[in-house]
Amino acid sequence: MTQSCPNGIAPRLVVVMGVSGSGKTLVAEGLCARLGWPFQEGDALHPPHNIAKMSSGEPLTDEDRLPWLEKCRSWLAERARDGKGGILACSALKGFYRDILRQEGVDVTFLFLRVPREELERRLKGRKKHFMPATLLDSQLGTLEAPSAQEHILVLDAVGRPAEVISKAIDILCEDQEGCL
Repeated sequence: MTQSCPNGIAPRLVVVMGVSGSGKTLVAEGLCARLGWPFQEGDALHPPHNIAKMSSGEPLTDEDRLPWLEKCRSWLAERARDGKGGILACSALKGFYRDILRQEGVDVTFLFLRVPREELERRLKGRKKHFMPATLLDSQLGTLEAPSAQEHILVLDAVGRPAEVISKAIDILCEDQEGCL
């Protein structure tokens, strides 16, 4: 059951992060529908080279990810300037990737979707229209640097019916002390 913030959730920048299959797009789209903030699918910002590489089953390197992360940061910076909030679905697997997204003074709330490996495998095997094959799950999990105590990252156990997970995401954002007006 979703609690309500006294005056609603203040617009801010939220990066819904996690490995492939964690539900980033589903949660980000749900937040967009409920909060009315602009949404950007991070995968849509990948250069064609990255998509081709992942489609062929080859993991991306840090060098491959840099131009993509810069596009993601630019989108966030534009949303910061307009002040209406924004939601980006982006894996943000490593701490230094998250640092890139925060550059230029961009204040970002990261929402990490935590999902057990078995569930991730099940989800990835069930996907039909995505360039990221299930065979890259080990690469994603190997690259993931779980949030550290030094990072202010909200953690959501993202298992359950989609509506329940989205409601939990709203609750977590609302409970976050900077989230309520």
